[in-house]
Amino acid sequence: MKIGILGGGQLARMLALSGYPLGLEFIILDPSKDAGATRLGKHLHGQYDDPALLAELAEEADVITYEFENVPAEVAEFLAEHTQVYPAPNALCIAQDRLEEKNFFHQLNIPTADFATVNCLEDLQQAMTSIAYPAILKSRRMGYDGKGQIVLKSSGQLAQAWDAMQGAPSIVESFVPFQREISIIAARRASGEIVFYPLSENIHQQGILRVSECCKNDALQHQAEDVVVRVLNALDYVGIIALELFDVNGKLFANEFAPRVHNSGHWTIEGAETSQFENHLRAILDLPLGSTKARGHTGMVNFIGGAASTERVLEIPHAHIHLYDKDPRKGRKVAHATIRSDDASQYSQSLQRLLKLAQSTDDS
Repeated sequence: MKIGILGGGQLARMLALSGYPLGLEFIILDPSKDAGATRLGKHLHGQYDDPALLAELAEEADVITYEFENVPAEVAEFLAEHTQVYPAPNALCIAQDRLEEKNFFHQLNIPTADFATVNCLEDLQQAMTSIAYPAILKSRRMGYDGKGQIVLKSSGQLAQAWDAMQGAPSIVESFVPFQREISIIAARRASGEIVFYPLSENIHQQGILRVSECCKNDALQHQAEDVVVRVLNALDYVGIIALELFDVNGKLFANEFAPRVHNSGHWTIEGAETSQFENHLRAILDLPLGSTKARGHTGMVNFIGGAASTERVLEIPHAHIHLYDKDPRKGRKVAHATIRSDDASQYSQSLQRLLKLAQSTDDS
């Protein structure tokens, strides 16, 4: 079987690495000539909307998936007319637009932050008469890792903030007074089988995920499963999904969902019976899904901007390094490492050492 992937970054790389033991082959469409995943399969080098490359991809791939949600939705829709595309393009369309996403959650009776549409300065000024400060102005599209977002603390910022958005269709959201940021990762195959991973508790740094820790037996696990099932069933979803949530005194508010494998699930490579990457491939091929049971205590730390040497990471007990073959650049995720141990104290000590090491190499 040959899997087509739109995008050739680290998520595609980890998908391909997990697929080789299953006897799978990969064909990857990416505009970059040196994208990290392209060494693991046939590389179609060109733009995502290149008609010739799309025809070749549809002809060769048995099923097509994507590694990030900013792939043009019309490309996924075109490919779906010629072969199987999972997750289906409707999930991609919703996830690409923050307004569509928030309205989708509300249709499913899933709580979110208060929000309003912003298409001009007057819209923003009107919205802030009912949305309390502080708030966040966000572009509706193309935002990730904190990009396209401006924190609003007073009315005196509004004109400058709107100028910074350069007219991009936006939304403004109230702050949610959360105790924790968490995410749930689930997999659904075409036949309807669903599996859930334990919740991840996430810590962000300047809008970029820094740490994710597996939370076995979390009190909010079942509540999160109920919420993500509503999303999966409404979309007739196939593949891995990540739903980011705010824990507000034990009540869950949805932030956003990612129709793909997700950074907060990287701990599953060493820390779960079946990684999110393997289960995504199983799901899109309609194969039986693997156990999501956590193995001991496990968590993940991102290296942002620059990475420590492999030797320094592996000096830390129970550490596993994953390099992305990406050049260092400010604000860029270039690697991650996981800690997995059966001993809670050893796990905690090693995770703190890993975090300090990652912080020392930021933007190096």
